[in-house]
Amino acid sequence: MSDFRTLSDVMLASPQIEPEDIAAAKDSGITLIVNNRPDGEDPGAPQGEEIESAAKAVGIEYRAIPIGHAGFSEVQVAEMVEALEGADGKVLAYCRSGTRSTFLWALAQAKSGAMSPEEIAAAAMQAGYDVSPIRPMIDMLAAR
Repeated sequence: MSDFRTLSDVMLASPQIEPEDIAAAKDSGITLIVNNRPDGEDPGAPQGEEIESAAKAVGIEYRAIPIGHAGFSEVQVAEMVEALEGADGKVLAYCRSGTRSTFLWALAQAKSGAMSPEEIAAAAMQAGYDVSPIRPMIDMLAAR
């Protein structure tokens, strides 16, 4: 059962998706799926290869930018900026709960200057995610 949450006109976040959710993603206009969950984090959940295969079978691009327990790096933020800028349509990012995906999107938005920290926080909250734990990072990236 898909739980795609809208962060912007072109960005959605979701808890773990299943191969069956790929059709709903396609119907929602998703053209890129970003997996923010490291393989093996939950052996019972679909792994990246399974989601990638299902996505590509219906013409959706796939990219893995795993966020583990070490947290976020500048490389991961840069990869997300690149993914968002290169997407030709809507992007769906997922992880266990959608929080890491939302956080990475928020950091990418701040780094690229696409939204102000206040706009980022409001959009995330509207989707049910609280970015206050990373607000100092958002503010720092936005100030650069």
